[in-house]
Amino acid sequence: MPKIKSRYFSSLLPFTFCLLPFTSFSQETQKDSLKATKLKEVTVSSVRAKDKNPITFTNVSKEEIAPRNLGQDVPVLLQYLPSVVSTTDAGNGVGYTYMRVRGSDGSRINVTLNGIPFNDSESQGTFFVNLPDFASSLESVQLQRGVGTSTNGAGAFGASLNMATKSYQEKAYAEIANSFGSFNTRKHTLAFGTGLHNNFELNGRISNIASDGFIDRASSNMFGYFFNANYVKESTLVKFMAFGGKEKTYQAWYGIEDPEKLRNDRTFNPAGMYFDENGNMQFYDDETDNYWQNHFQLHWTEKWSENWISNAALHYTIGKGYFEQYKEDEDLTDYYLPAFNGNSISDLVRKRWLDNDFFGATFSLNYRDSKTDFLLGGAANRYLGLHYGEVVWTQNYIPSPNRYYDNYGNKDDVNFYTKASYNITNKFNLFADLQYRMVFYEANSFRFNDVNDIFRFFNPKTGINFQLNEKNVFYGYFGIANKEPRRDDYESGATKPERLLDYELGWKYNSKKIRLNTNVFYMRYHNQLVMTGALNDVGSPIFTNSGKSYRLGLEVESVIALSDKLILNPNITLSQNKNEDFYFQRDGIIQDLGNTNIAFSPSMVAGNRLAYLPVKGLQLSLLSKFVGEQYMGNIDSKKSILDSYLVNDFNASYDWQINQGIKSVVFSALVNNIFNVEYESNGYFYTYEDTWSGPTPITIEGAGFYPQAGINFLLGVTLKF
Repeated sequence: MPKIKSRYFSSLLPFTFCLLPFTSFSQETQKDSLKATKLKEVTVSSVRAKDKNPITFTNVSKEEIAPRNLGQDVPVLLQYLPSVVSTTDAGNGVGYTYMRVRGSDGSRINVTLNGIPFNDSESQGTFFVNLPDFASSLESVQLQRGVGTSTNGAGAFGASLNMATKSYQEKAYAEIANSFGSFNTRKHTLAFGTGLHNNFELNGRISNIASDGFIDRASSNMFGYFFNANYVKESTLVKFMAFGGKEKTYQAWYGIEDPEKLRNDRTFNPAGMYFDENGNMQFYDDETDNYWQNHFQLHWTEKWSENWISNAALHYTIGKGYFEQYKEDEDLTDYYLPAFNGNSISDLVRKRWLDNDFFGATFSLNYRDSKTDFLLGGAANRYLGLHYGEVVWTQNYIPSPNRYYDNYGNKDDVNFYTKASYNITNKFNLFADLQYRMVFYEANSFRFNDVNDIFRFFNPKTGINFQLNEKNVFYGYFGIANKEPRRDDYESGATKPERLLDYELGWKYNSKKIRLNTNVFYMRYHNQLVMTGALNDVGSPIFTNSGKSYRLGLEVESVIALSDKLILNPNITLSQNKNEDFYFQRDGIIQDLGNTNIAFSPSMVAGNRLAYLPVKGLQLSLLSKFVGEQYMGNIDSKKSILDSYLVNDFNASYDWQINQGIKSVVFSALVNNIFNVEYESNGYFYTYEDTWSGPTPITIEGAGFYPQAGINFLLGVTLKF
């Protein structure tokens, strides 16, 4: 059974690998395979933490993802990791999905694909809906919590998610995977690899995922692809990748505000709602989000000697799309359209477009010997974004082609970093990481004045790793991160950059039957951009600078072998998340609320995986996730409370080895929310000053919620050749 390098809970890896077929290699093949593995690792090594680094992280392999990869997206597949809270708009994990780590939303989670930034440069968010079935092309994932190590791109503030895609395979293969389930959900995947011939290999995947969604009309229809061409020779690896997708999803961004509907009509979706001439409620058929995105990457990895390895990459991402909306009783003059017979009020349909290009280069140079691991790296990236809107229909006439707004956002991001890890003794390892990052942002909008800002950030990190003995390792870490505002922050007037000081203290215990990893973190913020709880007119959260704030917590994760066949994988996070001296205007008076809870930051998050391996090839798992009560705003209003919830999923997988034409057939089953719990995993909270009721303004509060599906299932069959 191969030994698996893993740092944190990640897994049943030492145990689930016994379910995989064991392949024998000749001595020469083993040497070549080892060399190739090292070359593959270099692609992402510059942005990943390593075993001796004093960083809090979790590694996840493709084998761990596979049993539940039946159509749900990456944030849902990773929701059982420590400190992770996932949510979905459609309620069943297909379509728009999101994740938070330690209370940090997706715009603070830096995501890289093979070391290339994935976060949208302006919103800094991550939209996995644009990469349908991307999990089927993943080799491994590393989730770093806290500041972590230096990486490329925006959003590296609360966590980093580093994803490595599949590289070449020495032997040819083919796979056909199909899954079906509740809400008419289905996934179809075809994957292949030619195997390595004359130093060349091709592999690829095409996928289609569709679902009606749990929420009314929250349908999705998505096409995804991944193609990879590899050249491998001794100490050289060249990879060209093209991947992306196209999605069409009916909007489900607005949740439910009406408490009665939340109790009695949990699938209600207000998106596209309007009233006809007779006052009857109707829904617009094309209230949809439509977007396509293509990624191209070229990587060159070279091993110059036993000590020196380099990696260089070029990348280009092109995306374009729009969302369509039916709007009632709009003023045509706001859209620069003529009135009809003197009446400027009309229902209309508008499209709001985003057309963007993102390109650049990354590099790293790594030196290693028995004591030193030194890395120099960096990146230069440019983003060009166009934002424009069109009216395509009014009640009384079809307008000629028009743009009622036409804005842009251009962003250059340049960073250089150096990382060094040095073994002072056999027990002490010292780590240092220095990054200098420059951001140049130009933008205009009808919502804010023209922007022409330059940010210069210095982000140092340092730490020490102490190995007491074979079973016990201790580490300490300190890191600083800085982050620029997003485009939406300029719209809301929150234009100050954020600053984070992150302190981590950890202990790892590793024995034959128990792996325990625990760490204490203290994250100190200045001008943290916290979610107000409110949404803008396109369903995106609004942020505000909160002054001083902090997160103080304890994370514990473990793998416990109760027996050879029964494995326990619990994790828990306990935290305090506070804004200090938070000011808020209530009833026309600015008040000091003192210390308040940071929005969307539960004080307790826990997960567990109980796995039973009764016979070879069969795996049964009970997965549990608890998310404690959280506030959706920063003023500790009772109306902003999102209740705690505990959900349990059941997952079964059986790998039937045939090896006669068909290598194996894998049967998978996933039953989500097996106890049919009614819960909401996300929501929003808003306030406004009512000045019409009298001479004294009155603060009005409201909230909306995103219900998630009750018990539902997915069944899949994969043929491997």
